[in-house]
Amino acid sequence: MRGLLKFSNAVDWLNAQVGKWVIWLILGSTVISAVNALVRKIFNTSSNAYLEVQWYLFAGAFLLAAGYTLLHGEHVKIDVISSRFSKRTQIWIDVFGFVFFLLPVCLVILYYGIPFFLQGFRSGEVSSNAGGLIRWPVYILMPIGFALLLLQGLSELVKRLAFLKGLIPDPTLKVVAKTPEEELAEELRRQAEAQGRI
Repeated sequence: MRGLLKFSNAVDWLNAQVGKWVIWLILGSTVISAVNALVRKIFNTSSNAYLEVQWYLFAGAFLLAAGYTLLHGEHVKIDVISSRFSKRTQIWIDVFGFVFFLLPVCLVILYYGIPFFLQGFRSGEVSSNAGGLIRWPVYILMPIGFALLLLQGLSELVKRLAFLKGLIPDPTLKVVAKTPEEELAEELRRQAEAQGRI
């Protein structure tokens, strides 16, 4: 199990790094959208390439951050039902979901997504819109994104099983950092206490 936990830590690190960089795709999409709107309003001209690159960047952010989102437990769950069960039962529900839903769906999408990308790459497929972009760069995002999600699903499965064996603490607990306001309030309280003692 130690080897599997090392694998899990490596996958967690990988998706954490991807998550740090993917945010720039959102910024890029936003900037391109703003520039495109300004050019269209001021110069009364535009290009489908600007629209498509926005879609590509947004698709990249959405697909590539799926593993990062799972790492931080931010995917949609039906907590209203599962919160009524014990922690061990909740973990078993997660294990069931990973084994019978998440991992098979990722494998099926990879099975169909890789040939789909390869076909688009070989053919040099281009958007049917005037001035559109080549399609394979966005097609490759699908297998990469679902590969990252598959790896994170395996990592989460390993962590859940390790928890059930008593080897690690609860992997579903979120460590919430203090907000800047809370840190400021704590510092002011410390200073007030220090002045009161002097």
